[in-house]
Amino acid sequence: MRFNLEEILKELTPYREKKAIPEFARSCLLAIDLQNYFKRILLPILKNLQRIIESWRNLNLPIIFTQHGHKEPSRDGGELGRWWGELILEGTEEWKMIPEMRLKSEDIILPKKRYSAFFETNLEKILKERGIRDLIISGVMTNLCCETTARDAFMRDYRVFFLIDGTATGREDLHLSSLKNLGFGFAYLLTCDELMNLLKKYSPL
Repeated sequence: MRFNLEEILKELTPYREKKAIPEFARSCLLAIDLQNYFKRILLPILKNLQRIIESWRNLNLPIIFTQHGHKEPSRDGGELGRWWGELILEGTEEWKMIPEMRLKSEDIILPKKRYSAFFETNLEKILKERGIRDLIISGVMTNLCCETTARDAFMRDYRVFFLIDGTATGREDLHLSSLKNLGFGFAYLLTCDELMNLLKKYSPL
């Protein structure tokens, strides 16, 4: 995906009229599917993600990394497998998280097997136990797992913040279309720099 942030922001102006600031003490960063299978798509946003994740960790705020995978596609692939004809198999190199993320022992890894990170996972249980109200969504792919998770979160009454240049997909038109849909009815759209500036002002007790 060619990533021209200036052009994208210009297109998104009417979809960024709603403003909000995450309540960081009750926020969680969702890093969706940062796996080798998607590495080519991740490359344009990788540095942004590394900055956000490092800052998030420094403030001891919770991060959940989703990891998409299937054990037996014929049994757990469902319509997703029939649609694409191929799925990410658990245990393969493609299934593993990209090494640039350098996961830590305290990081939460959430296995999933559908677009939404809520589908047949314990995501909502984790969020409720931690008193999370605001979700910041990053990762891949903008128009599939990221968007579906954002919509699902909104329907469960979470406030959703979606990173414009912290999410990516295979085509710029699909990325932009998803951002417009989300900004219109589901999520507050933020750039990574905007989120970083807000994080700098946050002082945990």
